[in-house]
Amino acid sequence: MELPRRSQGQELLKTGEFTALLSRVRRAAAGHDLTSVIACAFDPRTQMLPFVYADTHMAPAGVRAIGAAMCAAGLPRTRIVLQQWNRRFRPSRARIEGQLPDIFMVSAMHIHTEPAIELIRDACSISPDDRPLIIAGGPKAIYEPWDLFSNDPRDPWGADVVVTGEEHVLLSLLERLLSAHRRGEPFRRAFLRARDGGILDSVPGLVYGVGGADGVTQQLVNTGVQCLLGDLDELPHPSLGYSLLEPPGRMAELADKPLPARLVRRYSPVSSLVLTYGCSFSCHYCPIPAYNQRQHRGKSGERVAHEMTHLYREYGLRYFFGADDNFFDDRERALEIAGALAGTEINGRPLRHTVRWGTEVTVHGTLAMKDHLNLVRSAGVRALWLGVEDMSGALVSKGQTVENTVEAFAHLSRRGICPMPMMMHHDGQPLWTRKSRAGLINQVRILRKAGAVGLQILALTPAQGSRSYEETYESGAAFQSVSGRPVEPYMADGNYIIASRAARPWLKQAGMLLAYLYFYNPLRFLLAIVRPKSRLYLADAGMQGLGMWGLTRNVRRTFGWLVRLWRGNIRRTTSAPGSPIPIVHVKVAAHDTHSPTPKPAGRPS
Repeated sequence: MELPRRSQGQELLKTGEFTALLSRVRRAAAGHDLTSVIACAFDPRTQMLPFVYADTHMAPAGVRAIGAAMCAAGLPRTRIVLQQWNRRFRPSRARIEGQLPDIFMVSAMHIHTEPAIELIRDACSISPDDRPLIIAGGPKAIYEPWDLFSNDPRDPWGADVVVTGEEHVLLSLLERLLSAHRRGEPFRRAFLRARDGGILDSVPGLVYGVGGADGVTQQLVNTGVQCLLGDLDELPHPSLGYSLLEPPGRMAELADKPLPARLVRRYSPVSSLVLTYGCSFSCHYCPIPAYNQRQHRGKSGERVAHEMTHLYREYGLRYFFGADDNFFDDRERALEIAGALAGTEINGRPLRHTVRWGTEVTVHGTLAMKDHLNLVRSAGVRALWLGVEDMSGALVSKGQTVENTVEAFAHLSRRGICPMPMMMHHDGQPLWTRKSRAGLINQVRILRKAGAVGLQILALTPAQGSRSYEETYESGAAFQSVSGRPVEPYMADGNYIIASRAARPWLKQAGMLLAYLYFYNPLRFLLAIVRPKSRLYLADAGMQGLGMWGLTRNVRRTFGWLVRLWRGNIRRTTSAPGSPIPIVHVKVAAHDTHSPTPKPAGRPS
């Protein structure tokens, strides 16, 4: 279900609070000489369209932000390990300057749950007296923190604490632990003392386990909903995160030194940057508005320009992707950022001649900005990913009719900005229709003729934190297994039909492959080169090549699932996943959340 909302006026930190927190942690950390490892969990079974290439050539912004926060807080002896680069990495083998790290952090999306659990389990194999403090975070932790703990006496693994929020929550946790830490003792021992003393209960955004002498988690304690950082200019500079990356390799251990600055561009040529957060739409399948407490947050144009300029000069990074929910949603903020970038020079040349970037928008927002798209192009924007979803409006209406979408694509193409539609295939959408434009293939054809350069098609799946999440399960639409094969977390990436009320769901699975094949194929690749229809023909040809390569992976990975769907024998589930471990809630201030009054935390003796 959606995250509960804090009281009005209490959703965001006051300006300067985050900066003050950084200063306090930096002072408290002096002399403790702590080391940490941050691992980004990754399941290689998700390597296919539309994420292929970006999944391994764009160091994720989330773990880099945590690393940057650690550096800015006076804890620079930190290493960021990307599992997509280091498949064999094992926390139990990790050493920094010959010693086990004091803190091991793991971040994961839901689709990377299994590798995250294996990383935590491996860290738990270390002797309790030597084991680092294990902290879990990321989207998985925000919505389903209980999955990162085990209550099985035969397999008592689990994180020590889960952070269900952003950098502010982690730093608040570290501030409490540093105040309880005695120099020379294992840092985890300070955590246990702080946990048992109730010191952590005043930090909203944590979930931790308590249990008996056998180490098995008997219940979880939830400290409430996080307070969000409003002024994103207070965030540490993203260049700090890049300085901590572990070099790609095949070893279970860490390298002696982080990835040299001169090699960052080789392994991560695309840089993801946080520009804005938030979206004013409230789609039933999307958790974004509730996560952001219905707020819109962003950086200033000056800060964005400085980040791009600095990352280019320090690491040679030229290509950026804005980690926006809907960049055009706040029109004034978008214009400020675009104006600042358009007026920025790098080595005496306009930024747009050096830097290329793109981000996510909507059709509605694009049309609202149509008179300013020349400025957007001058800011260095070369591609925009538009949430087209379904142009018939059968799934959701966000101003994306066929006519509006075609108009928006025309405006973008004329200005040299690649339109990159993102579609969502659902039960109400047929594969092809004869006398209407509702079919998936019909709409892909329209988008292609309108100038679409790339294409993303994902199936509608239950999304944690969305309004429709529980209803999807309770209605019996969600699959538990198909022909004896259980639905696994990695299948929730939108490439597998794992929830459907259709009589023949295999047709939905086949439909996505056929729609991709209609868009990405050798004929269109040749036409893009021989008979270009727009100034974007080189980008068009390049995306066709990337798309065909990615489509081979989609076919190889999902064809077996299609066959199972065709055979039938689908077992459905009628209840949403929940915690097998009892959860109690800390009594917090009345302004903390609108959710029902929580029960006080009780700790077994």
